[in-house]
Amino acid sequence: MAARIGLGPVTAHRAAMAPPSPSLSLYSFSSLHPTPNIIFFSRRKHVGLDQFRTHHRSFITLPPLRVSAAASVQEEASPASPDTYGGVENLVIIGSGPAGYTAGIYAARANLKPVVFEGYQVGGVPGGQLMTTTEVENFPGFPDGITGPDLMDKMRKQAERWGAVLFQEDVEFIDVKTRPFTIRSTDREVKSHSVIIATGATAKRLNLPREDEFWSRGISACAICDGASPLFKGQVLAVVGGGDTATEEALYLTKYARHVHLLVRRDQLRASKAMQDRVINNPNVTVHFNTETVDVVSNSKGQMSGVLIRNIDSGEESVLDVKGLFYGIGHTPNSELLAGQIELDSSGYVLVKEGTAETSVQGVFAAGDVQDHEWRQAITAAGTGCVAALSVERYLASNNLLIEFHQPKTEEVKKDPTDRDVQERFDISLTKHKGQYALRKLYHESPRLICVLYTSPTCGPCRTLKPILSKVIDEFDQNVHFVEIDIEEDQEVAEAAGIMGTPCVQFFKNKDMI
Repeated sequence: MAARIGLGPVTAHRAAMAPPSPSLSLYSFSSLHPTPNIIFFSRRKHVGLDQFRTHHRSFITLPPLRVSAAASVQEEASPASPDTYGGVENLVIIGSGPAGYTAGIYAARANLKPVVFEGYQVGGVPGGQLMTTTEVENFPGFPDGITGPDLMDKMRKQAERWGAVLFQEDVEFIDVKTRPFTIRSTDREVKSHSVIIATGATAKRLNLPREDEFWSRGISACAICDGASPLFKGQVLAVVGGGDTATEEALYLTKYARHVHLLVRRDQLRASKAMQDRVINNPNVTVHFNTETVDVVSNSKGQMSGVLIRNIDSGEESVLDVKGLFYGIGHTPNSELLAGQIELDSSGYVLVKEGTAETSVQGVFAAGDVQDHEWRQAITAAGTGCVAALSVERYLASNNLLIEFHQPKTEEVKKDPTDRDVQERFDISLTKHKGQYALRKLYHESPRLICVLYTSPTCGPCRTLKPILSKVIDEFDQNVHFVEIDIEEDQEVAEAAGIMGTPCVQFFKNKDMI
């Protein structure tokens, strides 16, 4: 299959599957899940990346991973030496976001040395829903506002600085029926005297008949990730929902779209008064009340061309001509692993004793959106994270379980941002590059495998993927070239490459897309 992305002819193909080996392998697939994934394995173990887009299906075996003995020991080490405390942690925090990171900050400052499993939430990334939020204007201390990803980055660094042990791993199993509690992730099993559940909630889907067909090809649950895509720029778009999430997405998309339609099932908006006023008074947003989204429609080329909607009052159906559909329709609490172990309400939210973070099981606490179906604000989530951490400290002390880990706080290491490559300072011997000039030069001149990461400025998942991918690239220095493309700065390249959302990863070898 031939394609053109502005760099010359490109052939996209699937390589033959190689036999297992101790080298690092990458297997990416786009047909098995509505959101294509990219997964890395080393020594038959999953070592990173999940829930990120990639183009085409491929299996690649790269050169053997070069890891020093010290690095290997550090990678496999447990959070703290089991010889000193019987192998049982003071506290495990499951989940990140404002609740998890705030709990981590307070617990770390109390010398509890908390273990935080940030996890890749269902349909999301470490950092919670704020990783897909634009301007946060109501979080104290930021008079000019702050983006969700920036706020989460600061919270994460603060928790790490005070001694929290962070793992970007999914928790797959929790046992709070037997003490000490057992928490098992994708890579390790940890015993703990206490647990804070801060797993948050996941954006709901409409389950339209053609939803999977057009997921990431016109349908999205993340306006921040995908709104700047060339697929949507200058187009007419639609957002489903009537709350703060939907209204915020509609306003954000007006930065890129020609016009935005907000489809609301009810006869009024549920968003805050401030958000309602901003939407109603924006000439680039049209609000459709009493409107149900039925399905998406496509043109003769198989591209999304509109949304089939139904007027709830009259039952009349019509097609709204839009090029993209974004969801903002609420959330489902991520509490599946706790079912049958602690008390949940009928919607799956964790039940806590009024005014506390205590669940039905002593030593298990809950914070954030997993236990809050009413307020669901970043500041209230952070507050419950604080309450949970302070409650843990009191619980451990009163039960003679607390072991303090006195340690100096780590200082933040500041790194210079990567500048875009230009002709004057481009150096092909370097591994990492940025911008379309570097991509064009490497595409035509580099004998190495080229990894291209497409990002956008407000994309939270991009921030999560970038350091993980960078770490993998470091292990293959001199064998791989890495190029970051900002789709807003290099719109021409992104459009020619067919990038429909971020983050997106492409691999090239000898001018072929793998």
